[in-house]
Amino acid sequence: MINPILISIKISVISTFIVLLLTILLAKVFIKNNSSIKNLVETLLYLPIVLPPSVVGYFLLSLFSRNKLLGKFLYDNFNIQIIFSTSAAVIASVIVSLPLMYQSIKGTMVSLDPCYSEAAKTLGANEKQIFFLITLPMCWSGILSGIILAFARSMGEFGATLMVLGNMPGKTQTIPLAIYFAIETGDKVTGNFLVGFVTAFSFSLIFLLNCYLKKKSALI
Repeated sequence: MINPILISIKISVISTFIVLLLTILLAKVFIKNNSSIKNLVETLLYLPIVLPPSVVGYFLLSLFSRNKLLGKFLYDNFNIQIIFSTSAAVIASVIVSLPLMYQSIKGTMVSLDPCYSEAAKTLGANEKQIFFLITLPMCWSGILSGIILAFARSMGEFGATLMVLGNMPGKTQTIPLAIYFAIETGDKVTGNFLVGFVTAFSFSLIFLLNCYLKKKSALI
C-alpha cells in the first residue's frame, strides 16, 4: 500500500518543480506580450484541460515510443527509454498540471498594481530586477496556489499515466493506478485505504491553502 504513495509523491514533487520553473519562464516572456505567438502558446498550454487524458497519453506515445522518431533517437543515441518509466509519468504530469499553475500565477501577476513596477523603474531597476525582486514576491499567493493545485493534479493523474507508464507494482504503480487495479481485482482493503488517503491528503492541501489565503486577505 505504501509503494504507490511514495511513487506518486516522488513524481508529483519532480513534476511540480519543473512546472514551477516553466511557469516562471513563460510568465516572464508572455506577461506583457500580446502577440499572436503568445495566443498560440497559451492555447496549446490550455489544451490538456479540455482534452481527455487518454489523448494526452496518445500524443506522448506517438512522440516517445521506441519505434517513433523522438523515442528512437533517445534510445539509439543515449539508451534512454521514456515510455514505461517514471520519466513518462513526470512528463504527463507536467503537461496536465502546467495550465493550472500558469493560470494561477498569471492571474495574480495581471492583477498587480503597475505603480510598484513604475516606482522601481524610477529608482533605476531594470526589467529583470523588477520581475524577480518585486513581481514574483508580490505574487506569492498565486504561486503557492499554483504549486498546490499542480501537485494535487499530478497526484490524481490517471488516464495519460496509464497509457505511458504501465502498471508495475513497486516500480511504476501510482495511487490512481493502484486504486483502479485494486478495484479490478477485488482488493477492497487496498482500494479503500488509498482512496481514503488521497481524499484526505487533497482535502488537507486545499483546506490549508484556503486558510492561508483567508488569513492573508484579512491582514491586507
